[in-house]
Amino acid sequence: MAYDLYVITDVQIGLGRSHTELARMALQGGADIIQLRDKRMNSASLYRTAQEIVTLTRAAGACFIMNDRLDIALATGADGVHLGQQDMPISEARRIVPRDFIIGCSVGSVEEAIQAEISGADYLALSPVFSTTSKDDAGCGHGLSTLSAIRAATRLPLVAIGGITRENIGSVIASGADGAAVISAVVGEEDVATAAAELKRLITAAKSPSRTPAVVQKV
Repeated sequence: MAYDLYVITDVQIGLGRSHTELARMALQGGADIIQLRDKRMNSASLYRTAQEIVTLTRAAGACFIMNDRLDIALATGADGVHLGQQDMPISEARRIVPRDFIIGCSVGSVEEAIQAEISGADYLALSPVFSTTSKDDAGCGHGLSTLSAIRAATRLPLVAIGGITRENIGSVIASGADGAAVISAVVGEEDVATAAAELKRLITAAKSPSRTPAVVQKV
């Protein structure tokens, strides 16, 4: 699975457009992964929206990750779930999901990254790399040095999130990220598809010719 462009939908940052519409446009621009993240939506609405996005990602050959809500991820046939440090422990989630189910984990240090790998995570997301206003609970940026240190400490695919723009994506990839997870840089733009395509182009260029997309190896 490619991790190059990982787009997280947000209806507030997305200029009032629905999660489904944002996902559709991001996929048109080449997004490899769509994550549905909404802290306000009730469970019934979240379930319906997840179903809609699953249909879109399957048609596009992309991956759909549900933020936090393992129950909705399983019920809708999502490809995986993304868990934070305050969510269900990865080891417990791993016990109840299908063998090929993807579990991602937000980390903020080398120690958290190592523990997530031991617990059974499939990929890591350093959050945030730079300070950002897209997530109220993100905290201060950990910086590129932490990104590089995590890259050296783990074999897992590593995604960078937080404050990523067209201007700094090259340095993020050069510091060891396999891809970028973005909110504002794509869904906050008027033309989501074009923004996604441009960021995907920059990521591909930053990886070439010496780096290739990470792939989750299931055993």
